[in-house]
Amino acid sequence: MSQVTNIAGYQFTPLAELKPLREGLLRQCKEWGLRGTILLSTEGINLFVAGDDAGVEGLVAELRSWPGLGEFTPKVSYSDAQPFRRMLVRIKREIIAFGVPGIDPATRTSPKLAAQELKQWLDEGRPVTLLDTRNDYEVRIGTFRGAKTLGIDHFREFPAAVAELPAELKRQPIVMFCTGGIRCEKAGPYMEREGFEQIFQLDGGILKYFEECGGEHYDGECFVFDQRVGVDASLAESENAQCYRCLAPLTLADQQDPRYVPERSCPYCFLTVAEQLDRTIAEREAAIARATTPLPGSEPYDNYRPLSISAKYDGARLLDMLCGVFPHLAREYWEERFASGLIVDDARRPAAAERVVRAGERYLNRMPAMSEPAVNADIRVLYEDAAIVVIGKPAPLPLHPSGRFNRNTLQSILNEVYHPQKLRPVHRLDANTTGAVVLARTREFARQLQAQFAAGGVQKRYVARIQGVPAADEFVCDAPIGEATTDLGARAVDEQGQAALTTFRVLRRLEDRTTLVEATPVTGRTNQIRVHLWHLGWPIVGEQAYLPAGRLGETQTHEVDDAPLCLHAREIAFVHPLSGERVRFECALPAWADDFISAPGSARG
Repeated sequence: MSQVTNIAGYQFTPLAELKPLREGLLRQCKEWGLRGTILLSTEGINLFVAGDDAGVEGLVAELRSWPGLGEFTPKVSYSDAQPFRRMLVRIKREIIAFGVPGIDPATRTSPKLAAQELKQWLDEGRPVTLLDTRNDYEVRIGTFRGAKTLGIDHFREFPAAVAELPAELKRQPIVMFCTGGIRCEKAGPYMEREGFEQIFQLDGGILKYFEECGGEHYDGECFVFDQRVGVDASLAESENAQCYRCLAPLTLADQQDPRYVPERSCPYCFLTVAEQLDRTIAEREAAIARATTPLPGSEPYDNYRPLSISAKYDGARLLDMLCGVFPHLAREYWEERFASGLIVDDARRPAAAERVVRAGERYLNRMPAMSEPAVNADIRVLYEDAAIVVIGKPAPLPLHPSGRFNRNTLQSILNEVYHPQKLRPVHRLDANTTGAVVLARTREFARQLQAQFAAGGVQKRYVARIQGVPAADEFVCDAPIGEATTDLGARAVDEQGQAALTTFRVLRRLEDRTTLVEATPVTGRTNQIRVHLWHLGWPIVGEQAYLPAGRLGETQTHEVDDAPLCLHAREIAFVHPLSGERVRFECALPAWADDFISAPGSARG
């Protein structure tokens, strides 16, 4: 089998008209049967290419015909197989990403030290610091004996690493090196700019040193950016592999490690299930922070609220339907909206009040230049897998779009973060209540979980701080709960209402005559725990809707700066829709409860 010729090289020189250069070069390289990567930038060229001798010679001749590249001389090595999968020619901002303005190697770079001269220095034992500018994973398979490494994962981290070097190095001779020299072209001038007085670059990098001096003073191999992974001092391909996931070079011993699974993991990137979840959660919470800074509903926008026609109103006039569905809004309110052209059809054309509607049709209520109230967006991800996401919801934060809230809701924020997937909440949690919320990742998973709620198979535990001191350590409320009794949607006990059952257990009686209780709703009516405690005469601390002495307030959703409603969904347990096993999730207590429950002597008394 004939050997494959590999060339690697770079040159800093001004280049213009990059797009036609790229197109012509890519076409020619394919004609020559070459594979690899060529980077073009206004600052020069960087390449790693392999093929037969004729093709490589054709490429070098072409490049030398370009202005500024007449002396272009790449390094040459050989391999038994083609190390690249395809041919790429790309236009980049920099041919080696550094991100520091004002560094121009085409104009000036640091003094270069020939490979033979460095070897002589090392043979003589001259005092010099060898500085490896490469990434940590490259250093892992080899470097110069005694070299100082920087522990970086990307060349962009080099400036920060230089800032951590001892001050005394600024007056001492430093020879920096990398694979082929390109990184040192920028690293050298940068260090000089930072006050280092005696900076030298190893001319041609490690590969040139191997070519001229062999492996003396060097331990291991040199990482290369192709399928060979590493080359030894004779520039022969090593037996190292490379992790598909994290790109770490892998020795034979690494490849025998049980954590090495080709194309999946290696000893350096392997994560346990718990570690993978921790990483995923950190990434999700960072995405949530980006999506809520600023709050998505803080800027005015036109919001279109859907108005779906049910079978009950088939054949009715549109105005009559709206008055029937929203009895708490005056007929004049809707007449004014029709007159202003704010009730529109699905194509967003103004609809007439007298229009006869049909079941299944959809209309929209346009809310122009709407900006939403602020909410607490400190959303925590407690768990996620292929079926479910469990969230620690802050307050105030509505769960669904409704009323004054659309974009500033948990569901809208998570839809942005998990796009294109749309998460489906499988149960309710009031805007003012904190704690665990379960969302399904598909409609089918939502159906399975909601069936468990309907059958009473889901267990939920809440912690509440109530006004008053119950005498009994455990008590029950089974008062039925009726439909909304106010424009704001507040409920009340109604003998003709739906059956409702909540059990309570005292956790701690406090000196201010409030009490921490654990609440377990057996049924799932809207506002059930709040209504039952209000009915018993112990409304929750921070309530603005269900007030002492049986009064109802006029506030539905709290303002961000209001005192919190002291109701927290602490725990939820259900059968997982994929595994079939019962799972339990707990959301950490807020300060108003944790300060007492976690303290010594927190038992009920």
